Amino acid sequence: MENRSFYNEILTEHNVRPEFKHNLPDADIVLEGVNPSCGDDIFLKLKVEDDTIVDGAFVGDGCAISQASADIMLGMVIGRKKEDALQLGRTFMKMIKGEASEEEINSLEEASALCDIAHMPARVKCAVLGWRTLKEALSGEDVEDDEDE
Repeated sequence: MENRSFYNEILTEHNVRPEFKHNLPDADIVLEGVNPSCGDDIFLKLKVEDDTIVDGAFVGDGCAISQASADIMLGMVIGRKKEDALQLGRTFMKMIKGEASEEEINSLEEASALCDIAHMPARVKCAVLGWRTLKEALSGEDVEDDEDE
């Protein structure tokens, strides 16, 4: 595992200069995700064509972890089939629960910067907000706090 300062740089960069934090007026799917324990509130906006996420963005406010995680997530799922994006989300949740293998963590690329969140229970909901919202948006399922299971 690489050093913590490298991971902190990744999170800081995505929080200070998020690539995907902007409006997406022609989004096909818009879903609000809320973390009442921290005050995080985002609107995930996706444009889907032929089962592929062709564009995405988010707007809203929240802590650095929720904002960086949502930005990283969008960078990973744009251009992928919906099922591939959902699989990335399942892998991310395994990592947050401390159940992912080193290979699975590495497959998450920049999202692996959030691997230490598993040891910070108060921040877990912040890290998974975008991913939970993505799962609900793509699957149509109401997603409960399954990261606590």
